[in-house]
Amino acid sequence: MTVAVRYLLFAALSTLANLAVQRLVIQVSTSESALILSMLSGTAAGFAIKYVLDKRWIFEDQYAASATELKKIVLYGASGVATTVMFWATELSFLHIWQSERAKYSGAVLGLAIGYAAKYALDRAFVFRKAG
Repeated sequence: MTVAVRYLLFAALSTLANLAVQRLVIQVSTSESALILSMLSGTAAGFAIKYVLDKRWIFEDQYAASATELKKIVLYGASGVATTVMFWATELSFLHIWQSERAKYSGAVLGLAIGYAAKYALDRAFVFRKAG
């Protein structure tokens, strides 16, 4: 399986996990801030899954000493900040414009797709650089 196919598959798995967690939080939450809580929870779930899969199967990066691994996780997270803002902005824009749950999740999928494309380039350049 090529790297591109694996990346698309992992992005899809991470997206599904993100959306599933969002849906679960919305369904069980009685908080007024359920929307924000769902988006944060979904993002955390997607982040964890995507990091582990990308590290091993996309960038073929070996686990290192704790300090080095923590630095990679922080860089991976930092590269995701701008793409997450893009994803959230798209999701919330769709919700605001069309006022429906279907639109919200459609915006989430579109925002995640755009974000993942940008994130791959950032991760390759700054997080999982090959030595030499």
